[in-house]
Amino acid sequence: MEIRMTPLQGMDVTGKRVLLRLDINSPVDVETKRISNDNRIQKSLPTLRYLLENGARTAIISHQGDTLDYQNLIPLEEHAGILTRLLGVEVGYIDDVCGPAAQEKVKGLKNGEMILLGNLRYLGEELSTFEKDVKLKPSEMLGTYLIRSLSPLFDLYVNDAFSAAHRNAPSMTAFQEVLPTAAGFLLFDEYKALYSVLHGARKPCMFVLGGAKISDAFGMMETVLKNGTADGILTTGVTGLVMLLASGVDVGERTVKFLKDKDLMVFVDEAKRYLAEYPDRFFMPVDVAFEKDGKRVEMDVADMPINSLYPDIGEKTIRMFGGKIAQAGTVFANGPAGMYENPLFEKGTRGIWQAIADSDAYSVIGGGDTVSSATRFIDLDQISYVCTGGGAMIRFMSGKKLPLIEAMENAFDRGKRK
Repeated sequence: MEIRMTPLQGMDVTGKRVLLRLDINSPVDVETKRISNDNRIQKSLPTLRYLLENGARTAIISHQGDTLDYQNLIPLEEHAGILTRLLGVEVGYIDDVCGPAAQEKVKGLKNGEMILLGNLRYLGEELSTFEKDVKLKPSEMLGTYLIRSLSPLFDLYVNDAFSAAHRNAPSMTAFQEVLPTAAGFLLFDEYKALYSVLHGARKPCMFVLGGAKISDAFGMMETVLKNGTADGILTTGVTGLVMLLASGVDVGERTVKFLKDKDLMVFVDEAKRYLAEYPDRFFMPVDVAFEKDGKRVEMDVADMPINSLYPDIGEKTIRMFGGKIAQAGTVFANGPAGMYENPLFEKGTRGIWQAIADSDAYSVIGGGDTVSSATRFIDLDQISYVCTGGGAMIRFMSGKKLPLIEAMENAFDRGKRK
């Protein structure tokens, strides 16, 4: 496996000023404005500990919230407090991104000291709307306020923010143009895990695709089918219902109305094409569950339709899919099998996650709702790799070039030429 990134591990960083780009963007409680889940902060600890223990002078940059989720656009002071508690050493904080005050703090860092700078999204050039409307190349970002203010102060740029790898922002892709660059532990491991599935999966390789956001599933299908990565695709959730409809099953008026209301019927023709081109690689539910008089009832797909929605797969499907997973060499999963939040319809999601946990396969999962549902039913230590990236992971598995990965590879190539 060729990974064209320079790993941080093994580098001599003693006394060097290191600019570390993390993604510690965290869910925020609507009422208290306090962080409600610190998973991404926890995932950043190996890189942070390496820099601390090896005497680097580290300044951390990260974002929180955006124009699209303005309710989460808060200062990073609480993040610094959580880092201090988790690391057991003081992580300083200044509510300034890259202005004169932040620059003075960076210049005053001593070996083994660390400071978190202000929220990157305070800068217009770091907002998603700027990226969408202005469309700068990394080489054109060198004149942005962030790059020209901070780059002269540092000896090394380290990126450990795979979950933001789909963002072409100055903090993600431009420092590589002017500073020696390395990949943090998390970025390196996440890239390696996904690359190993997409380009070197142990066979047979099964994709388990479910959930309600079926654009993610359909974004991946064509790539992993065409390049031969996926030997089988087990479809659950809304993805499974769309595939059933595409295969000619009458799923009923209520389900069709649901799909129309969610603008999901556009995926039916795409599903028909995949079924025609790859008929042996799709596995669809053979039974489904619905609610009747407040109870869970299961029925065979052959007996559909009825005037109901189908929020879960049935026991026969759970067993069939479990058998496929048990025989797999690699399993990639994205999306729960049903409406697992409702106790009536948690059986499918629980069964699929338990099958993956019990499997000897190399397993990779990722995405917010995917990880949340898995956390509810199994010990995540039973999964080979849990990816922090949602959008970045989907784009990577869809065969799209991620701006961060391209920037890191270009930096690696420049380093090799020197």
